[in-house]
Amino acid sequence: MTSEREPAGRLTYDPRRAIERLRAADPDLGRLIDAIGPFELRPQGTPYESLFRAILYQQLAGPAARAIERRVLALFGGLIPTPRELLEAGEAGLRAAGLSRQKLRYLKDLALKFAEGAIRADLASLPDEEVIREVTSVRGIGRWTAEMLLMFCLGRPDVFPADDLGLRKAVQRLRGLPKVPTPAEAREIAARWRPYRSVATWYLWRSARVALPEAEGTVE
Repeated sequence: MTSEREPAGRLTYDPRRAIERLRAADPDLGRLIDAIGPFELRPQGTPYESLFRAILYQQLAGPAARAIERRVLALFGGLIPTPRELLEAGEAGLRAAGLSRQKLRYLKDLALKFAEGAIRADLASLPDEEVIREVTSVRGIGRWTAEMLLMFCLGRPDVFPADDLGLRKAVQRLRGLPKVPTPAEAREIAARWRPYRSVATWYLWRSARVALPEAEGTVE
């Protein structure tokens, strides 16, 4: 059984094989991969820890969220509290550390669901959609956050968060489209990247930081 503090820490696929597959499937994406360079996604944390941080960081600028995180973790010896520790912690101290009432409710709900088994300890063994279904039962956790968990904690290969506007803008740029594709249109474009849409997504997010090489034509 996986502990709340035992890291997941590895990809469930071979990124080299994924990149070879993507290059063969889509020359546009192949040029993007060449422009950006090595794939550097490294899964981190446990599902519980990842979701704890996702809630804590919601709607906050990075420096403010990190300051609150430091103060909260200081209440628990510098570590993310286990579900039981969080459930037993006094509300006053957590509020004084900077947590809003709403975030505290969300975090307590997360802790309760892990502590009671509503979110299973073997979450990493479940199919993607089952992970999403269990995780989004937590207050304050939506599908996008669940998809980030799949990509950046569980290391799943075929995640495509089509509701992400930044990702869709990157798809628009890749294909030279006159407007940002809808989520459904983006999913249709991304279909050729299966079963490695997580890798394609990572490169597309990174593409905002580089100048793409001159395209030799787009794939119909």
